[in-house]
Amino acid sequence: MQTRSSPPSALANAPWWKRWWRRLPPSRQDRFATLGPLLAVLLFLSAIVVAIAYLRYEEIEREREAVTRDVEYAQQRLRLRLLERQEQLMRLAREIDNRAIDTEEFAFQAETLVSQFPELLAITWVDARRRVQAAYASPSAPIALMRSVGNSLTPSETDGSFDLARDLRQPIYSRPLLPPDSRTTTLMLQVPLTEQGRFAGTVMGEYSVDGLMRFGMPPEIMARYAVALLDDRGNVLAGSLQTAEPVLSFLPWSNPSLEHEVPVSPVGNGLILKAQGYRTSQDIVGSGFFWVIGALSALTVWMLIGTWRHTRRRVQAQQALVAETNFRRAMENSMLTGMRALDMQGRITYVNPAFCSMTGWTEAELVGRTAPFPYWPEEDHEHLHARLEDELNGRSTPGGFEVRVRRRNGTIFDARMYVSPLIDPKGHQTGWMTSMTDITEPKRIREELSASYERFTTVLESLDSAVSVAPLGSDELLFANKMYRLWFGTRGQGHRHLVDLAGNQPQPNPDDGDAVDAFAGMPTGALPDAGVENAEVFVPELDRWLEVRTRYLTWVDGRLAQMVIASDITPRRNAEEQAARQAERAQTASRLITMGEMASSVAHELNQPLTAISNYCNGMISRLQEQRITHEELLGALEKTARQAQRAGQIIQRIRAFVKRSEPNPTLSEVPQMVNNAIELADIELRRQQVRLTPYVAARLPPLMVDPILIEQVLINLLKNAGESIAQSGRPLGERHVELRVAPRRLDEQDVVEFEVRDSGNGVPEELIERIYEAFYSTKSEGMGIGLKLCRSIVESHHGRMRVENLYNGADVVGCCFSFWIPVTPRLQPQGPADLAANEPLTDKERAR
Repeated sequence: MQTRSSPPSALANAPWWKRWWRRLPPSRQDRFATLGPLLAVLLFLSAIVVAIAYLRYEEIEREREAVTRDVEYAQQRLRLRLLERQEQLMRLAREIDNRAIDTEEFAFQAETLVSQFPELLAITWVDARRRVQAAYASPSAPIALMRSVGNSLTPSETDGSFDLARDLRQPIYSRPLLPPDSRTTTLMLQVPLTEQGRFAGTVMGEYSVDGLMRFGMPPEIMARYAVALLDDRGNVLAGSLQTAEPVLSFLPWSNPSLEHEVPVSPVGNGLILKAQGYRTSQDIVGSGFFWVIGALSALTVWMLIGTWRHTRRRVQAQQALVAETNFRRAMENSMLTGMRALDMQGRITYVNPAFCSMTGWTEAELVGRTAPFPYWPEEDHEHLHARLEDELNGRSTPGGFEVRVRRRNGTIFDARMYVSPLIDPKGHQTGWMTSMTDITEPKRIREELSASYERFTTVLESLDSAVSVAPLGSDELLFANKMYRLWFGTRGQGHRHLVDLAGNQPQPNPDDGDAVDAFAGMPTGALPDAGVENAEVFVPELDRWLEVRTRYLTWVDGRLAQMVIASDITPRRNAEEQAARQAERAQTASRLITMGEMASSVAHELNQPLTAISNYCNGMISRLQEQRITHEELLGALEKTARQAQRAGQIIQRIRAFVKRSEPNPTLSEVPQMVNNAIELADIELRRQQVRLTPYVAARLPPLMVDPILIEQVLINLLKNAGESIAQSGRPLGERHVELRVAPRRLDEQDVVEFEVRDSGNGVPEELIERIYEAFYSTKSEGMGIGLKLCRSIVESHHGRMRVENLYNGADVVGCCFSFWIPVTPRLQPQGPADLAANEPLTDKERAR
């Protein structure tokens, strides 16, 4: 047995604690060596318990602060939403005070606010005697909120808020109320009205508390907490809270529940916002971590005791390892392959004579060195450091790797290294063993042999197209690049399939029995000199469109072969189809937008013939009852009624034909008919804006091969834009006019029909004329920026041109002129229903003409 003793001279110079340790008997040293780690484990366990408790306390405080912050944020969102609605009602009240609106306008604005903000259930105009002057309620509101004009409100309906608004002359919120026969809790806001300093009533807005919760509460707060709105008695008005359930805790301490409540301003204490944090788990992870630490501490104590018992056996194993290492070193010194051993930290622990001979460095100079090693070239340090990390982490390839090695005299040679783990007799890894061989000459020869092949394949393998070469009439595949192998595998059937789809495969003589070459005797000498043949095909197996290019060539063995290059053009074909669909959808959307803007005017236009029909019918009934009508008068009244009905039907028919979605359908169309159809719809909107339309259509206009609905759409958009420009300019009634002129012209040696729309508006600023056709760019505050862009696309798809210019009176702009022309005979005949939208875009020079 070894003794723990030290020379007297070394002991005299050691510190006092080391001298005290050396004087202890070996048995006590072993005992202290065992108790020390045990005490350390106990102290570690105590520190972990304290740390977990402290961190849990900090976590609870952070969660409590987060709940408070989030509830305050949600309360601010509700407050801002209530203040916004309050400001809108106060603005409505000011308009009533200033007599800017009547009851009908009030009902219209109330309907707009209720439909725009879902939390508003009803808005009511109440005079000073509590009588309802005007009201509007949401269709989903309770029956009790649908008040009729002339009814009086009872004090119980307003809960005293009406009296407070009258006394304080400021907006007053009521407590949450539950209307009779309703399950919806409401909140009432009274905005006072004044007339010459006297109280004149209120504008009463009624909110749904549940709507405030659903539309005013931030979604992230609803997802994170159980949120509810309570009244001053703690009753839940909207939302939901968690039920109180006992929480099972696996830790010595309990987890308090997290909640916070705050009154909703400006309502006050009558409406309280309360949030409770969801308890998604019972903190099993934290509890498990605490008990795992305890179990690991007990396991560490047991392992320390076991380690102490096996100390002596480890000494014997070390002696056996030394003997085995000596044997292996004697064997490795006789090898011609360079050997190098590294420990687990990357330090050189052994090199054999062959390694020293290769590098020129001695064993004394290499053993004990760490990276960078002296035989590393300076320019390869970063690369070799990465290689060393791979070695130490066991990521070396079994086939070895190549490195450059610098000799002591400065020369460089190439070497191949093989790395394997260094295992001791007990099966434990103690490091890494590396063998090195000089491969300078073999590498030079291999590089020369592979250079020509690499130059050929590098370019073809990197192509995005599939390239394949095969003999004519054979399934043998002579060459295939990476993309071909990805699509068709390594067989030749894909090559033959592409050639068959392209339809340019020459067929061999079926009567020829020559097994060597099926094309023997055929005049194929001129095929390699032929040009490239292209075809676009669809491959169902790949679900792709491919552009196939074929060429004949003479292979290296003299055989005639065919090269096929297949490029994926699926994105291009899809983009073309998508562009056609988008153009069609844009045309339909533009027509719907136009009709939506003209809806009120169209309704007014329909109301006139319907009112006339009603008046004629009522007049005939009353005169028939009094027997004061003759047969001729009755026929005349019925004819007038029929004409008014026919007029209403024509208006509806024109609207349906305009907004109907259909494929572009070029037909031979009469210009006057298209102009009249467009005027019928556009004139409704122009009359509403008090704009006079003066049309002029030349006689004997030739018919055009166009889609009439699309041309009508262009005319309606231009006329509508002209009317809006005049309305925005604020011209007097005598100067509010639009002129539409349609006449034949001769342009660029071809006959065209020119459509011209002139208005008396403010024109287009010169700096914006270049951008007026850009998509989603509009000079109108509420414009979408697609009308003029779509108009120009429609005109150009009919091979026409469109232009815009301002009209001047001296230096003043007095209007604007939009014009376009359509050729009488198109340059290209349409090939299908999507051709009008799929034509190539025109250049700026062509548009300028």
